[in-house]
Amino acid sequence: MRTLLSIPSFRPALVAISATILLAGCQKTETTEAVSASALTVVQGNNQSVQAGKDLPNPVILRVLDSKGVAMVGVPVTLVVAEGGGTVSPSSGVSDTKGEFSAKWTLGPVADNQLRATVPGVEPVKIYATGIVPTDIVIAQGNAQAAKFGASLATSIVVRVVGAGNTPMAGITVLFQVVSGGGAISPATAVTNSLGEVTAKWTLGSFIGPQTALVTASTLSPATLMATALP
Repeated sequence: MRTLLSIPSFRPALVAISATILLAGCQKTETTEAVSASALTVVQGNNQSVQAGKDLPNPVILRVLDSKGVAMVGVPVTLVVAEGGGTVSPSSGVSDTKGEFSAKWTLGPVADNQLRATVPGVEPVKIYATGIVPTDIVIAQGNAQAAKFGASLATSIVVRVVGAGNTPMAGITVLFQVVSGGGAISPATAVTNSLGEVTAKWTLGSFIGPQTALVTASTLSPATLMATALP
């Protein structure tokens, strides 16, 4: 008889191995440093000139840059009148998409004017302008005429107030005063137009011979008008 060996069925035990994989230090952290302004430059508006007390012809434009020379947006900019007594508008704000800030500068009543522009962390920038002030009274027309006593001179008197470089001074009050001859000048007071001029009519007095009048404006030396009254 054959004996069959009974081989027990072998079922290997399945061992569950639980492995925990810890990914430590695999997370990357990026730190972005805040970029600060490095420079403030004047794009336009420095060293202009205009009649004292008036607006400069061009606005003042400033640009804010970082250390790489790239324009910066949203940086606070402040402008202060440092000399001259004028005004600037707006006096503060933030740089636009071009990194720029623009303002209108109205000069004070004197020749030397200065603005100081600042942004945080940057050396202030100075901006200069020259106010042209009245320097002379010019008799442009009508001097040294003659007419019958008591009559008006044929040609009107034209007086011009000018500054450096013969620049016309607008808005300057001019006064006429007859000092001999007894006549009258009308109007006795006038304000210069955009050409720096005023026009007046001189009616001679009743005295025959030379007649004179003075023209004054601001603190300037007076100009003298002469006329002759004929019999």
